[in-house]
Amino acid sequence: MNDIIEYQCPACGGALMFDIVTQKLKCTYCDGEFDVDNMQKKDSRLNEEGAEETPWTNSGSEWSEEEQTGMFVFRCRSCGGEIIANDTEATASCPFCNSTIVMAGRLSGTLRPDYIIPFKFDKAAAKQKYYNHLKGRMLLPRKFTSRNHIDEIKGVYVPFWLYSSDVQVDAVLKGTKTKRWSDEIFNYTETSTYYLNRRAEMSFEHIPCDGSIRINDELMESIEPYDFREAVPFKTAYLAGFLADKYDRDDVRCAGRAADRVFESAVTQIMHTVSPDYEGVDRPSGSSSGHTIPFADVKIKSGSVKYALYPVWLLNTTYKGIKYTFAMNGQTGRFVGDLPAGSVRSGLLFAGVFAGVSALATFLINALFT
Repeated sequence: MNDIIEYQCPACGGALMFDIVTQKLKCTYCDGEFDVDNMQKKDSRLNEEGAEETPWTNSGSEWSEEEQTGMFVFRCRSCGGEIIANDTEATASCPFCNSTIVMAGRLSGTLRPDYIIPFKFDKAAAKQKYYNHLKGRMLLPRKFTSRNHIDEIKGVYVPFWLYSSDVQVDAVLKGTKTKRWSDEIFNYTETSTYYLNRRAEMSFEHIPCDGSIRINDELMESIEPYDFREAVPFKTAYLAGFLADKYDRDDVRCAGRAADRVFESAVTQIMHTVSPDYEGVDRPSGSSSGHTIPFADVKIKSGSVKYALYPVWLLNTTYKGIKYTFAMNGQTGRFVGDLPAGSVRSGLLFAGVFAGVSALATFLINALFT
């Protein structure tokens, strides 16, 4: 296996790999185990980074000279993807499109991650999760379910920006209550409309937004949540044996998506404050200077941004010239991905269902007119 970051065993000089089970660096030759803290000193230099365009402030650190030694950025000629690797990965394949990647230059001009969540699941677990994902899906083409159809499985540390801030929410909701009664002649319905004023203070911590253009945002959000309590201060030793994607969207470019997630979460919480006595409540869609009802105004106060690497297993398969990408949360094992529907098998299934419905309809018609 090619290592993205390589460490040598102090005992025998063999390659050290980060072991998911023990959460330590393990020698592939003598099986020696070493603590990450004892193998690398944490760099404590901080570099103030302003983000005037957003309410969030990013205080990030820089890569130390020791960490940059032997580290390069490799770029994919097909999709433009960039990963951080050492000089042994000159012929590695891109984790996003499987094309060959070439050396682009030494690592520079990028922030050093603040945190990392180490992998808890290995490649075998990701592969088994994929097969479990295919089970019980009657419309899948049989060829697609073949065990030899997986093109690539790679463990990738995906860059995430983590946004934290206090939020003030002002909202006006519209709720309705309905009363019904009858007399000897008519049935009556009375609908009452109420405008519900809401104000709340909320705090959000570590809202994740991926910093990679090539990775689908919805795909990454669908494998959430990550448990930030298991995040540790970043050290390059955790990257041994895995790829590390280089972010190409900074925290300012991702701030808009973070604000959207804050708004959606804040509105959802506000909706939960409404009494179940109301039969219907109109959901606010956004701020309105004209106070169009219902509306919600979510003010994000100044907050902070942290940069973290989260573990993701990416699986690529190809069927009839179309590439399908699956993702698994490397911490929790949550697995997602789109699947093709088999036209022939779905057609046969539809024909069988239609035949059964037709037979039932014929039986009912005969019964009615016999």
